[in-house]
Amino acid sequence: MSPAAARLEGRIALVTGASRGIGRAVARRFADEGAHVIALARTKGGLEELDDEIRGAGGQVTLVVADLSDFAAIDRIGGAINERFRRLDVMVGNAAQLGPVSPLIHVAPEPWEKTIGLNVTANWRLIRSFDPLLRRSDSGRAIFVTSGIARGPIAYFGPYTASKAALEALALTYAAETTKTKIRVNLISPGVVRTRMRAEAFPGEDAKTVKPPESVTDAFVELASADCRRHGEIVALA
Repeated sequence: MSPAAARLEGRIALVTGASRGIGRAVARRFADEGAHVIALARTKGGLEELDDEIRGAGGQVTLVVADLSDFAAIDRIGGAINERFRRLDVMVGNAAQLGPVSPLIHVAPEPWEKTIGLNVTANWRLIRSFDPLLRRSDSGRAIFVTSGIARGPIAYFGPYTASKAALEALALTYAAETTKTKIRVNLISPGVVRTRMRAEAFPGEDAKTVKPPESVTDAFVELASADCRRHGEIVALA
């Protein structure tokens, strides 16, 4: 990406779940577009590979190894970003887990709570911790990754479906509460994408028939850009 074409030049962008799949592709693309990427994930090895790729291409990245199920860690990360950067321009809430694929009546309480914890509560904690930093930006952007299953439930994916429906309600509420600010809040429903989670959910599917994560990054750049005016939308990709 040439400097003249960089749409996120100088912006500070946090991406959760950045070690693989959509999060990794978005982190790479944001760096290519000139952002300083704060890449957060549990997997150190995956983050280190991402670091090599971004720096090798001349980009800027800060790695954060953390488990978002540790909610207190989110507050600590917010404090660290405040100390170093004093603001946050873009926050991408991408990290999620599929949870058990099972009839609802057979889902045990612990995996249910873990799925809701990561897919919903962690994103609320991100909002709670990073809203002050987004408000310091001249154009704060919050983007959350949802799924069409939230609006079209199918059997046996209850925990994941419920969590994504709750995430949509959470993000749209946040959008309603930031209408009179410079923050813009949106969700992206990326459609069928070649990720590890997709392979886990549909193990018999031919991965070659599914679009790669890199194909959905244009929408993330659009919503992360300072000139984006969209707000309180669910952007569904084909």
